[in-house]
Amino acid sequence: MCYEESALDDAERDFIMEQYDAEMRGYVAELLNIKQDTNLVDNSETVYISSLALLKMLRHGRAGVPMEVMGLMLGEFVDDYTVKVVDVFAMPQSGTGVSVEAVDPVFQTKMMDMLKQTGRHETVVGWYHSHPGFGCWLSSVDISTQQSFESLTARAVAVVVDPIQSVKGKVVIDAFRLINPQTLMLGQEPRQTTSNLGHLNKPSIQALIHGLNRHYYSIGINYRKTGLEENMLMNLHKHVWTEALQMSDFKEEGKHNEDRLKRLVGLAEGYEKRVKEETELTKDQLKTRYVGKLDPKKHLEDVGQQLIEDNIVSVSRQMIDKEASMAKSNENSLPNGHQNGKPNGQANGNMEVDEEL
Repeated sequence: MCYEESALDDAERDFIMEQYDAEMRGYVAELLNIKQDTNLVDNSETVYISSLALLKMLRHGRAGVPMEVMGLMLGEFVDDYTVKVVDVFAMPQSGTGVSVEAVDPVFQTKMMDMLKQTGRHETVVGWYHSHPGFGCWLSSVDISTQQSFESLTARAVAVVVDPIQSVKGKVVIDAFRLINPQTLMLGQEPRQTTSNLGHLNKPSIQALIHGLNRHYYSIGINYRKTGLEENMLMNLHKHVWTEALQMSDFKEEGKHNEDRLKRLVGLAEGYEKRVKEETELTKDQLKTRYVGKLDPKKHLEDVGQQLIEDNIVSVSRQMIDKEASMAKSNENSLPNGHQNGKPNGQANGNMEVDEEL
């Protein structure tokens, strides 16, 4: 009896092990099929941000310094390689120095309805927020916010802009999307490479510390401008030749000249003091005496030259304005026929009288 019971136990154990092996083989096969059939995001995917959206993001971020601000991006997913952002709008979120609250769904719904009335029928393709002064990366709160966006739209984009480090001609901005943790468990790459197109920014140490390429990856950003937008932006700070002829207020100009003359006097006194010290101090003392201090001789030359140039330009403007005003007053004071019939000597006589007056 004992022998029969042990034989039954062995058979039952073998049957259980066979079932377990079959289930494991099926599970592994299922994982392999998932790994083969999954459509991965491509490395050449690019976010195209319009000039209007970029300017509004920078202006919103600069207005909220030193706090973080956030907003939603409107656009469309053109294809598997292109995300187009045409406009943004701000969200009334209260932020701290390192995080912002979640999105207000009521405000978002009302704003989308109002935008549809104005002809904006684009959908929400992601969100943006600012990191004033500490670079572009996603914090833990930002990652949770991005998860809520990706639960609604799998290709949602999180854009981070730094309004403090951004300067004219170089905007500090980056776009991110989360990495699916299941792909890491399967030993899968988060993205596939099928093209040599696209450009990624070199990641900073801060971004790598905060989970870049582990919890989220960076997406290339490009700026697409139409011909009208390019002409408008080129003419935004364009100088006109008439600006050089505009005269400044005499009181302000006189006060400005007086301040610069006082500065010249102070620089001259400092230079005189420095010359006296050079005769009294040793060579070793002179090496460390003026380290980190202003050179009064160089500043004296620069301030004096700038003062002379500004006054020459001011006098030239006054002379041009005087000649133009006198010619206009002479034309208005004389009838056309009488003015044309006068001899040259008499006309010159009137000009000389006006100059004397």
